[in-house]
Amino acid sequence: MTARAAIVTVSDRASRGEYEDKGGPACETWLRGVVTSPLTVTRDIILDGRESVAATLRRLVAESADLILVTGGTGPSPRDLTPEGAAEVIEKSLDGFGEEMRRASLREVPTAILSRQSAGIAGKSLIITLPGKPAAIATCLDAVFAAVPYCLDLIGAARIETDPARIVAFRPKA
Repeated sequence: MTARAAIVTVSDRASRGEYEDKGGPACETWLRGVVTSPLTVTRDIILDGRESVAATLRRLVAESADLILVTGGTGPSPRDLTPEGAAEVIEKSLDGFGEEMRRASLREVPTAILSRQSAGIAGKSLIITLPGKPAAIATCLDAVFAAVPYCLDLIGAARIETDPARIVAFRPKA
């Protein structure tokens, strides 16, 4: 079965065409460089805000996206409401993802403690919220992706395989 990944860029300026979306392409490039099994990728660019994030995530979960990566809107500014919108949709929070992404980012920039990345499960979808900067996206995905394939297995989503030269997917021995 082909896994379905959905990438959502959360940005007022990018959604209005005033700013080039760099986060969505960075997520897709990273995924295509790591995932070796069949994968379809869709991309959306939406306005910042709790409601727009929640509505988009509900739609993607209903459309059976296995993995949903949300980039942008995780900072402390007033319009950064991605975590709040995601929380409306997530049924089970996976706090370790956010903790590890911030820990990895903190090795690179002291402002990583301001970022509010998170992850969780809704239906058979794994949702991971990420920063908007391409370098930060790679840092965060590098830090947590080894757990993603097994998480997808556990929730009944499509199986994905990774290139072990990039990310060694961890699956417990039977």
